[in-house]
Amino acid sequence: MQPFKKSVFRDYFETILIGLLALTFAKTFVFQQFKIPTSSMEDSLLIGDHLAVNKFMFGPVSFAWERSIFPQRDVKRGDVIVFRFPKNTEVDFIKRAIGMPGDTIEIIDKQVYVNGKALKEPYKIHKDPFTIYQDGMLKKRDNFGPVIVPDGCYFAMGDNRDNSDDSRFWGFVPREYIRGRACVIWWSYPDAPGEYKKTGLIHFVSDIAKKIITFGSKTRWKRFFLVVR
Repeated sequence: MQPFKKSVFRDYFETILIGLLALTFAKTFVFQQFKIPTSSMEDSLLIGDHLAVNKFMFGPVSFAWERSIFPQRDVKRGDVIVFRFPKNTEVDFIKRAIGMPGDTIEIIDKQVYVNGKALKEPYKIHKDPFTIYQDGMLKKRDNFGPVIVPDGCYFAMGDNRDNSDDSRFWGFVPREYIRGRACVIWWSYPDAPGEYKKTGLIHFVSDIAKKIITFGSKTRWKRFFLVVR
């Protein structure tokens, strides 16, 4: 009896199928791609930065021993997190985790205080440094709280503090809405502000063509594989 031998077609088919299954598993449970659409995280993250988001790090575990074996942990203050926007869960936001469950958060003249102590934030910037709003729509931007972060929730803020739609305006981020932690920039290409709002097939095709033509000249090569901190 002759030994069974797979056809070339079946060999290729199985290889492709296994690759697609592995890619689907990784995208579902391990990594997510995220593109920075706005300036709210400048100068840490720029419009057009493409990030790899570690979804596995904050994943649920059933037993304590799993945390000692797998690279998983809880959200820490200062983590750059991707999460479903509480006001519209179809949209993902990216901000920095500032307040942990049970923390008292207060902002006085742009300075963040956590549990009564000024928070040191080397990553933040202020592009409107000489204006402290005491009333009106922007009062919450510069003077906010105090508020207590509820159990199972987080207080998130953008690094570009004068231009960030964050927990100061729409509230807390539930733990179950957090998708993962931004870990590395794998590509960076400067899009124009508001580019993410444009939709439609024509725009999609023209955008792809533009990026192919200008890939070498406009790619921000120095940002390749920068670790997000």
